[in-house]
Parts: sequence; C-alpha cells; structure tokens
Amino acid sequence: MDNDIELVKSQNRLLLTEEGLQPDSPEAIASLQNVYKRFGKVEALKGISLQIFPGELLALLGPNGSGKTTTINILLGRRRADQGEVLLYGQDPRLPQARKQIGVTPQETDFPGTLKVKEILKLVQLHYPYPLSIQEVLERFGLAGLEERQTGGLSGGQKRRLALALAFIGNPGAVFLDEPTVGLDVEARRGIWQEMRAFVQKGGAILLTTHYLEEVEALASRVVIIDKGQCIGEGSVEEIKARVALKQVHFAASRLPELPGVVHVEQVNGKYILSTADADAVVRSLVQQEIDFQDLEVAPMKLEDVFLHLTREVV
Repeated sequence: MDNDIELVKSQNRLLLTEEGLQPDSPEAIASLQNVYKRFGKVEALKGISLQIFPGELLALLGPNGSGKTTTINILLGRRRADQGEVLLYGQDPRLPQARKQIGVTPQETDFPGTLKVKEILKLVQLHYPYPLSIQEVLERFGLAGLEERQTGGLSGGQKRRLALALAFIGNPGAVFLDEPTVGLDVEARRGIWQEMRAFVQKGGAILLTTHYLEEVEALASRVVIIDKGQCIGEGSVEEIKARVALKQVHFAASRLPELPGVVHVEQVNGKYILSTADADAVVRSLVQQEIDFQDLEVAPMKLEDVFLHLTREVV
C-alpha cells in the first residue's frame, strides 16, 4: 500500500482507486501546437501539432530529415521553438521541474567505461523523487548479475538494455524512446516490448521513434507521420492503413506487361510486387495477356508499405 501511495505522490498522473491505479485525467502530458523551427535557411518544422496522453504509446514516424529529432528535442527542452506553444506537464519543457517526470533513451548512448552498471543506475536514480529500486530495474531489463560489471566491458545489447533501464528507473510518467531496440536480439526485443506494454497499461505515456515498423504495429496506440516538417498522417495503425486504399499483388513472371491501376512496382527476389487499388483487374489482365505467372498472392498493405506510399506522395 505504501508503494502505491508513493506512486500517487510522484505525480505520475495516477490515482489510487478501488480498481487500482488509474489515469487521473485525459489531459495531454506533452503537446506541440502550431510549432515552427528554422535552422538558417532550412525550415525544419512547419506548423507541427501533436499531443501525448497518459496510457498511450504514440509512434512518431518519418523518413530521415523529416523533423522527428527536432520535434523530440523541442519537447524535451533541448531546443526552443521559433513559433508556437510547447508544454510538458503544463510547463515550459526547458524548466527542470517539467522534466522531472520523464525518462529518455536517446538513439546513441555512451557511458564512462570505468563506471559500474550499478553506479550508472544510482547516478540517474538520484535525480528522481520516487524512483524504482536498482534491483527491480536490473531484473526487469535483463541486467541481473551485471551490476558489478564496468560498462566498458558490456556488449552492445547489454549497453542498450542499460540505456533503456535508465529511462524507467525514475518511475516517470512518460518516457521518450528513440530507436529503443536497435542492436537487441529477438528475445531481448520482445522483453522490452513487454516492459513498454506494462508501462502504458499502468497509465504511463511513451513517445516512440523507430525504423522497425513491425514494432509500431505491435505496440502503438496512435501513429503520427511527419515529412518535410509537416504532419501528413495521424491515427491508429488501422486508420493509417485505411488512408491508402491499396492492395499488393505478388507473383513471379519472366516479364511485366502493361497493367491497369498499378501505382507502384517493386521487384524483390525475382518476384514482382504491385501496389494497386484494383487487384482483381490486375489479375484479370495478367490472364488475358497470357502471362505465365506463378506464386500469385494478393495481400493488404503492411504499415511499412503505407508509410513509404504516404512519404512518396509528399512533394
């Protein structure tokens, strides 16, 4: 019971109810409203607006150079917006008190090689008013038995798990994860997914950026796609997919004839992959033109294909 009360005191936007710990309001943990940012002649953000709510995992997607990093840096108070409103827990994110309730794992992390794992964890733990115990974090992130190991002796995957543990050790209300599972094997990645799901189920919020779009399909409550500094899509994974009313026709053939309604063509491992709004018309045309094809498959588009289609459309 005392631990539950400490969680409420930590202002993680959780309330102790008969049903357990619940989000106390639907107010956004973090928000950008019509934000612009320019670096010299480059306009990195052109009126971006987004919000992050308790109890959700928001995936922020975009190609390289789209404005993702600038967006995150502004939300974390590392950069100042040229125009627009930015709030983190209702405050200017550049204020230390606004950042006390968040955890962060950047894409690249380096540790002093002579410090031990437990020393790194203790250093970060001391910055938070109601942190998790070091032992709990060691066990949850697959670091048990490594607490006395110097970080210079860790493998790449172990360093990544340590970086993730640091985001959660403060018992924050929200975490910002930039490519969190890069360098992890399948088993470790699934374990991190489980931790992320549990955090969200308890009312925490996660902002995730990743190039593993199967990760987004497995975890995201909501997706925001940005390109060239603008939001070009927002919604659930299924809503994003529904924006592109296309299917994919896969088949092997010696040649590809002229086909109706095909909007994109790829050739992978000797097979053609056609994106089209009318898969039936494509198949009929193949038969009518007496094309000798094999291994025909018609499938809905994956999130990765939808993402590529939407970002190709932006000019």
